[in-house]
Amino acid sequence: MTSPVSIWNTAPTSAPKQRKNNYVPGSAAHPAKMLPGIAAHAISTYTRPGDLVLDPMCGIGTTLVEAIRLDRQAIGTEYEPRWAALASANVRHIITMTGGGRGEVVCGDGRRLTTLIGEEHRGRVALVVTSPPYGSSVHGQVRSTKETGTPGVLKKDHRYSHDPSNLAHVSTDQLLEAFTDILTQCRKALRPGGTVVVTTRPWREHGELIDLPSAVLGAGKAAGLTPTERCVALLAGIRDSRLITRPSFFQMKNVRDARRAGIPLSVIQHEDVLVFTRPEMSPPLAH
Repeated sequence: MTSPVSIWNTAPTSAPKQRKNNYVPGSAAHPAKMLPGIAAHAISTYTRPGDLVLDPMCGIGTTLVEAIRLDRQAIGTEYEPRWAALASANVRHIITMTGGGRGEVVCGDGRRLTTLIGEEHRGRVALVVTSPPYGSSVHGQVRSTKETGTPGVLKKDHRYSHDPSNLAHVSTDQLLEAFTDILTQCRKALRPGGTVVVTTRPWREHGELIDLPSAVLGAGKAAGLTPTERCVALLAGIRDSRLITRPSFFQMKNVRDARRAGIPLSVIQHEDVLVFTRPEMSPPLAH
């Protein structure tokens, strides 16, 4: 049976406007921030106030911030100490801004999720919202000659980290194996009937299309989760029934460079959103 498809209008305003005042300075440095509107839409759709929301690869804490803003509890894990510290700062900031709420960030590998977050959370999570690392063609920022005084365009903030153990640096097969482990850990943390929302997109590597969304769908099934929806979350605005794109200079440069090399790359207009649920009775995983 084909899963229902829906379109999430998650970019009525730009990403910087969505983050304004709710995130601490320096949050823009992460090369693969989730759009706040995507996290907020998922949280509003699949949870109720007071529910516990989890992100096992939380980056700067977007999922956690949006959960707290919507009167949910939030917990996240992040492998990189730099981003974990920034996520913690964002959680403290939004709690101060809203005058309440509960959120926690633990620095560690999401493959050890249930150990990191503690036994008290096991089976309590209502919703997981997360995104695996994927191709570098849409990430990062640039500084122009006018800013640097040096001829040419200088890339910055375009790497997750320099740690070779970071999943952003491993092969696609290794990434999917690790992400399956993370989703398995998420299943154990979820309450029966709980929901997992994964945002992802395909990318091109040496001209070859990497269909990460379909691979993530397989990873979710292997982790004992049941696919229920496949949606589209817009990264472009809508005006007069037409899409209004908001690509960064970095994205445009990558697209132009690729096309000059004969690679049919286009500006990304949306994220694929894969929605899974934890069965009421989880089946044993295949060995």
